[in-house]
Amino acid sequence: MRPRLHHPARYRNLARIRDLDPQRDHDEILRITARLEFPWDYGQGTGIAFLRDFGVPSIAALLDRTREFEDHGLKRYDDTLLIGDATVDHGVDSVESHAAIRRLNRIHGHYDIPADEYAYVLATTIVGPVEWIREHGWRELDPHELVAITRVTTRFGELMGLKGLPTTYDGYLRLLRDYERDHFAPSPAGRRVTEATLRVGRRTAPWPLKPLARRLAIALMDEPLRTALGMPAQPAWFVAGVRRCLRLRARLLRTLAPPRRRPFVNRPLSYPHGHTLADLGPLSMLDELNRAERGLSHPGTGATA
Repeated sequence: MRPRLHHPARYRNLARIRDLDPQRDHDEILRITARLEFPWDYGQGTGIAFLRDFGVPSIAALLDRTREFEDHGLKRYDDTLLIGDATVDHGVDSVESHAAIRRLNRIHGHYDIPADEYAYVLATTIVGPVEWIREHGWRELDPHELVAITRVTTRFGELMGLKGLPTTYDGYLRLLRDYERDHFAPSPAGRRVTEATLRVGRRTAPWPLKPLARRLAIALMDEPLRTALGMPAQPAWFVAGVRRCLRLRARLLRTLAPPRRRPFVNRPLSYPHGHTLADLGPLSMLDELNRAERGLSHPGTGATA
């Protein structure tokens, strides 16, 4: 049920979503959800998803070994978001999305990554935003949105060459929780990569929040994640205050703010003058990746779109 107090146009996009078929119109529904309804929330949930990877020692060890987060953390973060943006903005089976996923597969092809780790990381990319919106969004996600987001996530995973993926949101949530139950553990590598990523968060935070960025990020972690990352517990009053502020934000959006008219556009700090696909990826791989894009041979490219 809708709350009695809300901006008169606040649910206009939701009505549009409910008129669409999530099996057929999944790309359009995802764009409305991520770019019009919950652009900030979707980004914050994606950031939490990013951190969950570091709670798995084997994943953290690989990420730590590459030093991409330590030496080029902002670029690494922005590149990951931009590859996902190609899918959200153009559709999972668009030319742009296929090209971005091919590039992702070529990057991954340099490393020996087990299929279960790929599936877990994919699960974080859907569970992170959905659970954030469930807890902090101005409304709950509609069943049409959950079906659409799941359809896009599973197709993305198929284009990465993954098999046997869940076909429901609950399936991804179960995959994530089971995997974390069996694999979450603190590790020195996980802490190093986490601290490097929190420094990126400080760089991207609005200037009034920069001094508190690290503490805010930790306060928003669930307890299993905070423990697995080896982050210090924050005072209960601080955590409660952060969550109250988010509830207030959600209430103000629901009651006072009209829906966005223009889709949110990600403008990453790494590329103030714009970017092309040729810019994305570790600096040490760029020449090799771009030769492969021009059709030259490249070993170990992994699955192709």
